[in-house]
Amino acid sequence: MIAGGDDRERSRKKKKTPASEILQREVPFDREAEMGVLGSILLLPEVCDDLASVLRNDDFYDDANRKLFTHLREMHDEGEKIDVTLLVSRLKKAEEYEAIGGAAYLGRLAAAVPNAAHAVYYAKIVAEKATYRKLIEAGTDILRDAYEQTHEARDLVAQAEQRVFSIMDGRSTQSVNSIADILHESMDRIDARMCNEHTEGTVETGYIDFDAMTGGFHQGELIILAARPSMGKTAFAMNIAENISLGSQVPALFISLEMSGVELADRMLCSLARVNGHRLRSGDITAEERGRLMQKANEVSHSPFYVDDSPSRTVSEIAAGARRIVRRDGALGLIVIDYLQLIEPDNSRDPRQEQVAKIARRLKGMARELKVPVLCLSQLNRQAEDSKDHRPKLSHLRESGAIEQDADVVMFVHREEYYQRGEEREQYAGQAEIIIAKQRNGPVGEVELTWEKNYTRFQNKAPDRHDEFDEYAEYQAPSGF
Repeated sequence: MIAGGDDRERSRKKKKTPASEILQREVPFDREAEMGVLGSILLLPEVCDDLASVLRNDDFYDDANRKLFTHLREMHDEGEKIDVTLLVSRLKKAEEYEAIGGAAYLGRLAAAVPNAAHAVYYAKIVAEKATYRKLIEAGTDILRDAYEQTHEARDLVAQAEQRVFSIMDGRSTQSVNSIADILHESMDRIDARMCNEHTEGTVETGYIDFDAMTGGFHQGELIILAARPSMGKTAFAMNIAENISLGSQVPALFISLEMSGVELADRMLCSLARVNGHRLRSGDITAEERGRLMQKANEVSHSPFYVDDSPSRTVSEIAAGARRIVRRDGALGLIVIDYLQLIEPDNSRDPRQEQVAKIARRLKGMARELKVPVLCLSQLNRQAEDSKDHRPKLSHLRESGAIEQDADVVMFVHREEYYQRGEEREQYAGQAEIIIAKQRNGPVGEVELTWEKNYTRFQNKAPDRHDEFDEYAEYQAPSGF
């Protein structure tokens, strides 16, 4: 019995179950709706413009209907007149007249609808059925791949997710709007800004001068934060995410491809509780500092702050995680990715520069799709350190100029203290600059901040004291002091 069982097991493994046996049903399609679309075009060719953003050639299930729609759309795009006689001539020239059913079928199409008033309605039915078929096709491929087990499970999950989401991503949407409709939204945002109110789709970073220059982070933006190692870019990104999730109670997602979640938590608690991180790692903290850490841990635990510390992620996996948060919480205020060069490419065989270019382009697409600002950290090349003033420039972005092209904002963290020694280092101690080198919708310039090294934290710079106050204090001071 055991031998017979082994034979059956081997036989089952060799036999691949085809999709036709998995799904013993007729695939979804609506022939009447397809005929209604074609009949409407024959009655009123101008409806092709209304159908362009709803329907594609491969949405038609019936082969004859697909060929007819392709010819009708090409005739319209080429500026030709459309009627049954001209269509017959074109079909005969392409040797497809008999394949579509000849005069009998064209006669049925001409009588399929009384008028073209419902052309878009028919088109939406055809498109919906096509989406169902694509879901069935994707599901069948996923089942077959899972049974064959030719790839790692993690890779299959990522591919499955990408296949499903690409079904809707590939469909064109109506993006042509009246300027009047757009102006309504624009004026609402202007009114909110003039009243110093929070505008929808905007999150403030908590850094006053930076928010004044940029207006905060806006939905759909790709923001690149670049710096050389040990300059504080991860700390600055963490501080922004903390300000958004703890201060404004807006959900933030931090993708850490370099550090573990525990390391991030330690850094966050030390930063918020003002505890020296080195002393915490060595266990040399006071009872009072431990109390502050516990208090901040309680506050952070109730904030909508999410961390993904997987060492490898593709853009599709990052987008999927963000979508899950949006479905659960209803919103997402910021996505932070640390950092761009560690994101896995879709095709590892592409040249590295092309890989980075595709990743940057997809990050911008993800930001627009989710309507969330994406703050992505990036490395700089060594040219930044070789320059005389050590100040980073756009040309120092590592591996691809496409980063600069796709980003809405490019900014750098610069601390002159890092490059100095001795007394000069003391002169620049605690000084930091955020250099905004590119801003698609605003000015460029520098924002000065205070760097608290012991707590890995950037703070708003304290306002300078006015000279007249110093003179007044000096005048009032008693002699001998």
